Amino acid sequence: MAARRNVLFIVIDQWRAEALGAAGNPVLKTPHLDRLAADGVLCTRHFVQAAPCGPSRAALLTGTYQHNNGVMRNGTPLSLRFTNLALESRKRGYEPALFGYTDTTVDPSGRDPADPALTTYESPLPGFAVELLLPSLPLPWIAHLQAKGYDVPVDMDVIYSPASQPEDRGPTWAPARYAAEHSLAAFQTDRVLDYIAVRRDRPWFVHVAYLSPHPPFIAPLPYHDLYDPAAMPAPNRAPTPADAARQHALLAHYLDKQQQADFFVTGRGRVSDLSDADLAQLRATYYGMVTAVDAQLGRLTEALKAWGLYDDTLIVVTSDHGEMLGDHWMLGKQGYFDEAFHVPLIVRDPLPAADAGRGRRLDRFTEAVDVMPTILEWLDLAVPRQCDGRSLLPLAHGRDAPDWRREAHWEFDFRGLGRHDAEAALGLPMDACSLAVIRDEAYKYVHFAALPPLFFDLAADPHCLNDLSRDPAVAPLMLTYAQKMLSWRILSSARDLTGMTISPQGLIARG
Repeated sequence: MAARRNVLFIVIDQWRAEALGAAGNPVLKTPHLDRLAADGVLCTRHFVQAAPCGPSRAALLTGTYQHNNGVMRNGTPLSLRFTNLALESRKRGYEPALFGYTDTTVDPSGRDPADPALTTYESPLPGFAVELLLPSLPLPWIAHLQAKGYDVPVDMDVIYSPASQPEDRGPTWAPARYAAEHSLAAFQTDRVLDYIAVRRDRPWFVHVAYLSPHPPFIAPLPYHDLYDPAAMPAPNRAPTPADAARQHALLAHYLDKQQQADFFVTGRGRVSDLSDADLAQLRATYYGMVTAVDAQLGRLTEALKAWGLYDDTLIVVTSDHGEMLGDHWMLGKQGYFDEAFHVPLIVRDPLPAADAGRGRRLDRFTEAVDVMPTILEWLDLAVPRQCDGRSLLPLAHGRDAPDWRREAHWEFDFRGLGRHDAEAALGLPMDACSLAVIRDEAYKYVHFAALPPLFFDLAADPHCLNDLSRDPAVAPLMLTYAQKMLSWRILSSARDLTGMTISPQGLIARG
């Protein structure tokens, strides 16, 4: 391995695939991310394996599908039997530093019931050295705001509420109480730069988890007014919420239960009741939030260049899940639609071996479970057998991989007692509240454990508005995809010990 290899691994929360200039968005300005993509590889068909944040990050950071790691919801423990990206990087002498959060729920094994770790799903992943922990109540940032002279209490509803609310601009237009240079993302970036500044002469591994553009949907000046709502693309959805609800019982449940107040402090009523004008402004606000985070990425990359570290650093930028942004009359990331699971992935390998792939738009199906193997291979570390993904480095280096996967997969669990969880509403047993998706270039199949399936022709219906599952003519094709899903589940079953055999000669391990 080279004398110095650094890793900058960035996760931007709730960042959907089309919210990136380099991905072809004609309106959104992301100049720093675009430059990074031009200097690396942009994976255009990249999908996460679960939602919301806790399950998705469990898959991302352990390289395992949800049916293997068992993290179903925010608050489901991640078993200590799994290794992870942070623990594996320590084998190369790194002390991976965390700035933000991993939304990990600790394994309760051996812990006293009074342990405070059993009261939160926002613990750090084992293996990370926590430099800045920012849970949903980010006390270090609140202290920072107070030190800057802001009169803010320890109350996120107050901090995320605008100072004033114009009557005619929609509930998400008004700017945040804090300046852009004092935002949570700017505060994190300051701390990351401080950390790297005094470690320029030795290898480092930094993981930054930015909250924005995750709700609450509010942006500071000037980002709150950067985009014209009239320039926003129209949402992809059925003519009315009632029409959309007829597609599936799970979708009907979410359309009935999603509340605007869960996404912005000034929200009133159901998400599906948002007016066209207010939704257009919400989209403009979301775009502004993305551009604000892009500015912080620019600060990081420019500092790396100024310090002579850019060409020693692997930079990986992705998201934990997408955002519906009004498509299908929804916000958030619940359900089975691509918008909630299709996210950007940029891999910028500084080594000369990657020169042949620079500026490439990779249209293979890539998955969040590929990220851990990619980083580990770059660090010359073995990929644990538990991992369900594959290293992207061959593709990032411009080489072909004929045996690469031809579809993407994800899972979603809707058990629980919260307002958005459908277990009680649909009258299902807890362990039957799950779905799995397989989608390739042509079709998308959604399998439910205890509800009717869905099937979409993506060429004719790219936004999945017309379910074909009840059409007898489609039944043979749908069966083919159900069989593909079954094969995927068999081939990806947990394998940590399956290659091992105990024999008279001792342990035989195959890989």
